[in-house]
Formats: sequence, C-alpha cells, structure tokens
Amino acid sequence: MNNIFDAHAHYDDKWFDENRDELFNTMESKGVCGIVNASVNLQTAETAIGFAEKYPFIYATVGFHPENIDDIVPDYLLKMEELLKHKKAVAIGEIGLDYHWDMPRDKQKKIFEEQLGFSKDVDMPVVVHDREAHGDTMEMLRKYKPKGLVHCFSGSVELMKEVVKLGMSISLGGVVTFKNARHSIEVANEIPIDRLLLETDAPYMAPVPFRGKQCNSSMIIYTAEKIAQVRNMDVQELLNITKENAMRLYDIK
Repeated sequence: MNNIFDAHAHYDDKWFDENRDELFNTMESKGVCGIVNASVNLQTAETAIGFAEKYPFIYATVGFHPENIDDIVPDYLLKMEELLKHKKAVAIGEIGLDYHWDMPRDKQKKIFEEQLGFSKDVDMPVVVHDREAHGDTMEMLRKYKPKGLVHCFSGSVELMKEVVKLGMSISLGGVVTFKNARHSIEVANEIPIDRLLLETDAPYMAPVPFRGKQCNSSMIIYTAEKIAQVRNMDVQELLNITKENAMRLYDIK
C-alpha cells in the first residue's frame, strides 16, 4: 500500500525520543507520503517546523491546545503569525476545547475564539480538538465558519453532518478498530468521502492489534482497512482519496 497520509500526529512527544529518527527514516518505505505534526504550543510548533525542514514528507501546524493555555504569552498571536510564515506550516492547531479535564472553561473558550478569529485574519485552516465539549465547540464553529478539520472525531453522525455542512472535514484514527466504536463506524460509513481524512494522533490511539502500544503513521493501514470494509471499497482507493483530501485541505502542492 502507498499514499498513506497521516493528517494529525505528535512526533514531538517524548514517547518518540528513543526511536523518532528511525521511524522517520522508514516511513516512506512503508508507504507513508505525508505527516502533519500538530503542535500544542509555541515550543512544539518550533519542533514540528524543525521536523518539516529535515524531512520532505512532514508538515507542521502552529497553535495552542486547550491543555496548554497556561503557556500563553500576551503577544502569542504575533508569535504564531511569524511561525506560520514558514513554507511548511500548513494550519492553525491544534486548538479547541477539552472538558474531560478540570481546566477553566471560560479561558479555554476565550483562547479558542481568539485563534478561530485569527485563522480568518490569516486565511488558514484550523485543526480542532473537541473532547466532551461538542455543544460549545459547535457554537464556536457555527460563529466563525473556519475552513479546516475536526480531528479524532468522536461525535455522532448528526454532528458530523453539521460539521460537513459548515464546510469542514473530519479525520478518523485507530478508534474505528476498537470494539466499542459504534459511533465512529457509523460516521466512517456515512461521511461524504471527500470530507474524510485519516490520522493516528501518534503516539496515542494505536489501532487494534497494537492498542495501548506506541502508534506511528504506518499503522494507518489498519484504520484504512476497517473503513474500507465498512464502506465496501478498495483500501488503496481509500488511501488515494484521503491523501488528496488532506493535501487539498492543507493546501499542499
């Protein structure tokens, strides 16, 4: 298989400290043609851009994850804007809301809204994190109507349809291979194929049969096989389409 495009990963994570370069050096031989390394603050954005400068198939996002809003500095949007000038910086992210952990929701919403508005100013797509915050996330997306992606989508078919109606895409990962993945399977079956991307969220969310282990981009094949089975289509065809979808969304030539 080829044309494996990982729309969202975190190779800056310390879990990769022992084997990061080894993995990067074998990706292309395993059919991986693209990886978007998502940042969670300015430091990880700089790291992701460093990866992108070293490896031709890696791209970077720049943004503040809701778990990292304490890293915010007063001129953070100006600093983001400078990093986004890099030719391989392709999106603002990951940004969003996370109500799983006990973090101040008002501050999360303020920073999310600021970054959504900023995305309109600089005309770049966003990569959205939505964990147990569907209502408030959708309220923000309806208000700003950004172009971009809701990554690791965990909502219902109805929610997916609303995201698509706003002009956005979603990405699915290893969760579709889990036994309790009813919603993800339903979404995988019903989403318009031109709005679907594949991701790992590496090093987390490894698909079956690697669940609980370190995940890497080559494992997308297991996610692709499951979705192709559900949609009754060829696996390689699915990989080809989702690669083109990712390149279009991230404006990669």
